[in-house]
Amino acid sequence: MTVVSDREADARRRNNVVVSGSAGARPMLFSHGFGCSQEMWRAVAADFEKDHEVVLFDLVGAGDSDRAAYQRAKYDSLNGYADDVVELVEALDLHDVVFVGHSVSAMIGVLAAVRAPERFGALVLVGPSPRYLDDDGYVGGFSTADIDTMLDTLDLNYLGWSEAMAPVIAGNADRPEVGRELTESFCRVDPAIARHFARVTFLSDNRSDLPHVTTPTLVLQCTDDPIAPLPVGSYVHEQIAGSEFVVLTATGHCPNLSDPEQVSEAIRAYLR
Repeated sequence: MTVVSDREADARRRNNVVVSGSAGARPMLFSHGFGCSQEMWRAVAADFEKDHEVVLFDLVGAGDSDRAAYQRAKYDSLNGYADDVVELVEALDLHDVVFVGHSVSAMIGVLAAVRAPERFGALVLVGPSPRYLDDDGYVGGFSTADIDTMLDTLDLNYLGWSEAMAPVIAGNADRPEVGRELTESFCRVDPAIARHFARVTFLSDNRSDLPHVTTPTLVLQCTDDPIAPLPVGSYVHEQIAGSEFVVLTATGHCPNLSDPEQVSEAIRAYLR
C-alpha cells in the first residue's frame, strides 16, 4: 500500500495533479498557458506515457485546481506559480524532470529550474516570451498601447475578449475547431482570476532570469506566432547558454492543439 504524505496530498489537491504512464520512468511535467488547463496537453502527453511517467497539473486558478488556494498576493508575479512547481516536484519526489511549458508556463519553468536545478533534467519551452512589451533593442511583439488596450478590454468584457481573441491566438484559420477549443477553454476560467493573471503575464519581464538557467533547454518556436514572434524565440535561445532552437512548421501560438504530433517529435528528437 502506497502511503501519501500530507505534503503530497496537498500539492495534488491544489494543482489537480494527474499522474499516468510508466511509473518509475523519467518524469515529464506538462504546464499549460494562460486561459488553459492540463487538457491542452492531452495529445502530446499521451504520446509519452509508454516510456515516461507523465504528470499533468493545473496552475492555481485554472482548470480543476483548488480555487480556494488562489491568493492574489502570492500570484501577483510568476514567482508564486514557480514556487508551486518546485513544491510539486519535491512533494512527488521527482528527479531529472523534463518540464514542458507552453507560453507563460515556459517562464514559470525557467524560474522553477533556477530555484531547484537539482530537480530538473531538461526544459522544453514552447512559444516562450520573457517580455511581451517591446523595449529598446528588444522585440517583444507588443507596444505599451497594445497591452493597455488588451487589458482594458479584458476588464470590460472578458468573455467577449475571449471569443474575439482566442481564434487569433490559436491561428490556423482554416481549422476553426482549434480556435473554438481555445475559446471554450478561455471562457471556463473565472474572469476575475483571468484578468489578474493576464496582467501578471503580459506585464512580466523575465529577461534577466534566462542567463541563470543551467538546465539543458529546448526552445520550440512556431511559425507566424501572434503572441511570441520569431525574434522572441531567438532571444530566449541566445540568452540560455547551450540551448537548442527549433522552428516548427506549425502555425499560431498553440501547437499542442494544432499540431501535437510535431511537438512530440521535436521533444523526442531532443531527448534522445
